[in-house]
Amino acid sequence: MRIALNAHLLSHAPGYRAAGIHSYISNLLSHLPAAVDDDWRFEAHVGAANAAAFAGIHMARANSDTSSAWRRIIWEQTQQPRELRGVDLYHAMAFVAPLILPAPMVVTVYDLSFIRYPGRISPARRHYLRAMTRLTCKRARRVIAISQSTADDLQREMGVPARKIDVTPLGYDQALFRQRQPAEIEHFRRKHSLPARFWLFVGTLEPRKNLMLLLEAYRLLDKAERLPLILGGGLGWRGEQILAAIEQFELGDSVKHVGFIPVADLPLWYNCAEAFLYPSVYEGFGLPVLEAMACGTPVIASDAAALAEVVGRAGLCIAPDDLARWAAALQAVREEDEWRETVGEYATREARRYSWQRTALLTARSYLYAILDKDPPPLEGREDASDARE
Repeated sequence: MRIALNAHLLSHAPGYRAAGIHSYISNLLSHLPAAVDDDWRFEAHVGAANAAAFAGIHMARANSDTSSAWRRIIWEQTQQPRELRGVDLYHAMAFVAPLILPAPMVVTVYDLSFIRYPGRISPARRHYLRAMTRLTCKRARRVIAISQSTADDLQREMGVPARKIDVTPLGYDQALFRQRQPAEIEHFRRKHSLPARFWLFVGTLEPRKNLMLLLEAYRLLDKAERLPLILGGGLGWRGEQILAAIEQFELGDSVKHVGFIPVADLPLWYNCAEAFLYPSVYEGFGLPVLEAMACGTPVIASDAAALAEVVGRAGLCIAPDDLARWAAALQAVREEDEWRETVGEYATREARRYSWQRTALLTARSYLYAILDKDPPPLEGREDASDARE
C-alpha cells in the first residue's frame, strides 16, 4: 500500500509558521507508521529546501523551492501529478489537491474561515481557498475534519455529505505538555523575568484571533485589577495593527508582545501563567487551548466554532463579541483562587482524551476506507480505530 502525502506546508525553519498546519503534518508523519502494518508505505512530498526526516516515511523532495505560496501552488498543480504515478492513495493535507490526480484522494480541512469570516484574510487567498477546497472536497473519497464544528461547516457551506466526513481531532505531545514541578516553574520564571502572576495568549497575531476585543476588555479593568498580559506569537496578516493598538490604548506598561515562542518553551509559559486567554472569533480546533489545558492552566476562550468542543468544563467560554463579559471574566478569574485550582485539575483530565496516536489511527482508518471506496461504520465512544491495521 503506497500512500503519498502532500506535506509542502511542513515548515523547515522556526517561526510562527511552524505552528498550526505544520504541527498537524509533523505529528501525523511521526505517528502514522506505528498506526498501520508494515506493508503500508508512506512518502511525504516536501520542498527542495526541506531537510525534515521521519522514521518510516520516505521524504520525496521537489526539484524546486516551494516555500513561496504561489511557487508551491504552481508546483502542486503542474509537477506533483507526475510524482504520483503508482500510488494507491493521495492525502491532500491542507485543503487543496491537484486538478489532475492519478489516484483516489483524502483531504484534510481545518476550518472554513475563508467563507465564514472572509474579511479577515487577503482576497487572493480567500478566493483560491473557496474555489479549490470546494472542488477538492467534491472529488475526495474521504474528507477529514479536525472537529465536529468543521464537519458541520463542511455540510452547511460546501454541501459535503455527512457520510463522507471523518471527524479526527488533533492531539498534543503528552510528554512535553504537562504540569511541571514548582522548582522548574520558578526557575523558568526567574530566567525570563516573568511576573509572579500574569495572563497569557499564544497564537499568530492576526484579526481572526480577536485580540482587539481582548485589549478593549483589558482596558475596561481598573489598573489595580489588571494582571500583566503577555502575547506570544509571530505577526500574521495585519498583526502590526494589534501592536499599534497596545500603544494607542496606553497599555504598553502592562501588555507585552514576546514574539514567537519555541515549542520546547511553551509548556513552561503555560505553567507559569495564571490563566490562558483565547478570544478567537473562529477556530477549526484551537490547539493552544488544548496545550494549556494539558499543563493545568485555566482557560478563558470564546465559544466560537470548535473552541467550546475542546474546552468543555475546563474553563470559561464567552461569546467573542461580548466585551462586558470578557472584562468581567478577567476580573473574576483574577480573584477566584479556588475556581482556578479546580478548573486546572479538571483541564488536565480533559486533555488526556486527545493524542496524536489516536489522530494517526483515525487517519489510517480514513485511508483504508478511501482505498476500499466504502463508507466506514460509525465510531462509538473512544474505540481505538484498530481496523486500520486489518
